[in-house]
Amino acid sequence: MENVLRPVTVIGGALVATLIAGWLLDLLLRRADARHTETPLWGLLRHCRLPFQVVLCTSLLRASYRRAGILPDHAFGVGRFLTLVLIASASWLAVRIATAVVDSTYARYAAATEDEARVRRVRTQVTLIHRVVTAVVVVVAASAMLLTFPPMRALGASLLASAGVLGIVAGIAAQASLSNLFAGLQIAFGDTVRIGDTVVVDKEWGRVEEITLTFLTVRTWDERRITMPVSYFTSKPYENWSRGGAQMTGTVFWHLDHGAPVDLMRERLQHILAELPEWDGRGGGLAVTDTTPHTVQIRAVVTAKDADDVWTLRCAVRERMITWLVAEHPYALPRIATGPAAETP
Repeated sequence: MENVLRPVTVIGGALVATLIAGWLLDLLLRRADARHTETPLWGLLRHCRLPFQVVLCTSLLRASYRRAGILPDHAFGVGRFLTLVLIASASWLAVRIATAVVDSTYARYAAATEDEARVRRVRTQVTLIHRVVTAVVVVVAASAMLLTFPPMRALGASLLASAGVLGIVAGIAAQASLSNLFAGLQIAFGDTVRIGDTVVVDKEWGRVEEITLTFLTVRTWDERRITMPVSYFTSKPYENWSRGGAQMTGTVFWHLDHGAPVDLMRERLQHILAELPEWDGRGGGLAVTDTTPHTVQIRAVVTAKDADDVWTLRCAVRERMITWLVAEHPYALPRIATGPAAETP
């Protein structure tokens, strides 16, 4: 009877202690979050409750499973299993803590900084740093789990002498992956492109949605996602409309008859811009930029705070100006002359 009660008591006690410790930890973090509203760190650390409980429970069972007589015929296997779970849960807890610290740091910086470009730069950097830290923790945890097996330790010692040759072979085989990895680090700390930047790549306009160590995702205006290796952005030219600020200048073209009322169009353009909320007021002008035997090319220049607004503004100006010309000055529309030419005086 004792052989059954002791393991059950130890396991039950470990579970109860784990639940109580998790509840106390969550209570303390809730109170700290309520007192320190200037930082979201304590609220984010509450996500560490579950991995903390797994680490605590596994540690208690790992320290007492032999005395408790839990599966005494398989004590070695139980110990190995608890060790693997402890390593995995500890790495899980480390990743959760790192995530909370990184997210808290970024949130505080974003709240205290008014420069949107700098905020996007820091966001890109902390995102890639978080991915690197996660990858390192996972690799270290996997290595530690493998080293708990004696055959793996012997295998590692036997392969140590040939590690240099294997490293060269692996480097050659993974040349593209390594180039993307270093390109990702270069993008993160070189500030060439950031999450949220508006870019034009291969004649596709979109916004940078995600940057990892190996690839970059651009979300186009029609909701498509273009996934590209990050090495593309360090080796080929592309347009970054957010570089140096998000403000944009757009152009609108009309091909009209030579008799088009240019002065009246300038006045009408100012009325149209004043009615559109997308116009930021920095600039708005109209000029004749080209002429052909049948038409003249008239260009309007408009400004907006970002790429989305400048696109909407261009479309609205084009539409309203055409509507006004059709209603008030239809003679200004382009037409093909079929009558006799005017005589030279």
